[in-house]
Amino acid sequence: MIEINHLVKKFLHKDKSGKETWKTAVDDLTLSVGRGEIFGLLGPNGAGKTTTIRMMTMQTQPTGGTILYDGLDTRSSARKIKSLIGVVPQHVNFDQDLTVGENLELHARLHHMGKRERRARIEELLRYVDLTEVVNDGVRRLSGGMKRRLLIMRALIHHPQILFLDEPTVALDPQVRRRIWSLVRDMAKNGVTVFLTTHYIEEAEALCDRVAILSKGKLVDLDTPAHLREKMDLPNLEEVFLALTEEKDK
Repeated sequence: MIEINHLVKKFLHKDKSGKETWKTAVDDLTLSVGRGEIFGLLGPNGAGKTTTIRMMTMQTQPTGGTILYDGLDTRSSARKIKSLIGVVPQHVNFDQDLTVGENLELHARLHHMGKRERRARIEELLRYVDLTEVVNDGVRRLSGGMKRRLLIMRALIHHPQILFLDEPTVALDPQVRRRIWSLVRDMAKNGVTVFLTTHYIEEAEALCDRVAILSKGKLVDLDTPAHLREKMDLPNLEEVFLALTEEKDK
């Protein structure tokens, strides 16, 4: 489904002395993600997670390497690939002057969905995320959990095959977080590939089929949470994460 081969991203920046130099944010990253898989990308701040996601969603171009979606290269087939993916950003970015329904209508129109199709899809997704009763409410009136569900709904409106979730439950209470987890599992069961970044290691352990751990732009390890615990002889994924990233940072 997704093939990342020798991905590199370098930025030109100024060091402490003011001299311009190249900084490597992602360093020779290679991995693959299967259809219907929930895949987690973990790492401390500055590990290269956000940069990787930005390259995968074509917000920035790689310095080297390739990203393929079912054989389509992001460099030459960006428009086609954008129709295959949905993105749930970390920060809420709705039009605050529109209602829930108006925001969804706008997004469906941007994907060139016909009137009958978009109305049916909006009604379907409102039921799916349990937001039917607030369709005519302004976005400002929604709780944090409702806004997160609405972000997921908006990203799903055009039937994407791959969904990117960037810190989907940040600042949410445990009850709402579990509800988002249930939605993610349902999406994967329906064949959607989910690519997840999170700082909540227990979230990755609960949801992900496999996780990749990055540190200083490099892939440190990639496996199922269970196999990582077994290899490291540690009780949970958080302990594995800390051991791998602290060792890398020495």
